[in-house]
Amino acid sequence: MFIWTYLKDKAMLSFIIAGLLQLTFSCSKENLNHVSPPPTTDTTDTVTTIPVDTTLSYLALGDSYTIGQSVPADQNYPNQTTVLLKDSGLNFTSPEIIATTGWTTGDLLNAIAAKTIPSPPYDLVTLLIGVNNQYQGRSRAEYKDQFITLLKKSIAYAGNKPAHVVVLSIPDYAVSPYGQSTGNANNISRQIDSFNIINKEVSDSLHIHYLNVTDESRQALGDTSLFASDGLHFSGKEYALWSSQLAAIVREIFK
Repeated sequence: MFIWTYLKDKAMLSFIIAGLLQLTFSCSKENLNHVSPPPTTDTTDTVTTIPVDTTLSYLALGDSYTIGQSVPADQNYPNQTTVLLKDSGLNFTSPEIIATTGWTTGDLLNAIAAKTIPSPPYDLVTLLIGVNNQYQGRSRAEYKDQFITLLKKSIAYAGNKPAHVVVLSIPDYAVSPYGQSTGNANNISRQIDSFNIINKEVSDSLHIHYLNVTDESRQALGDTSLFASDGLHFSGKEYALWSSQLAAIVREIFK
């Protein structure tokens, strides 16, 4: 009797344990079927875009090449550049231009000190200065010191964003009808190169975009259509070539 009871109880216990194991397995399987998938990570690069209705501002600092001496205002390179940028969807207003024929780096610094800059910060600032330093026989040491100051001011006008500043190299007027008539064209070109070495090194040290228009300007040799009526400065046709290159840099800045 004792054995029978023992076996009966043991069988019952085994039956209970088996039932519990089956229930546990079923619950575990059900839970596995309802496990939430791991969160997915979006690896797509985030592209910063400028809203279509955003108005962008531009300050151009320089000398006669910036104002476009002897050509209509709409043909200078700052104005031609804004037209190209508008055509590509960047809504730049007309550029604010602080430049005068004959200005050296010192003259531009004095003008900035005496003038209230209208509406900084600007979304874009360009700087092209130095041909009159060369023309007047001023020293390269002076040019470097003053150019550094001008470039740092340019960065400040751009809201302390070096990436929004572009320096243009000094074009070579030695190729102009006037330059060719001096009998000193080769020396002029060498001197301009020496000033451009300085502004390129300073631009690189401050992480500024640099546009070499010097090489482009030298392609104008012998083509009177690329010079203004004064025989010294460049024409709107030549400025259009610079504007195309400058606009490409600006589009990269705002892409």
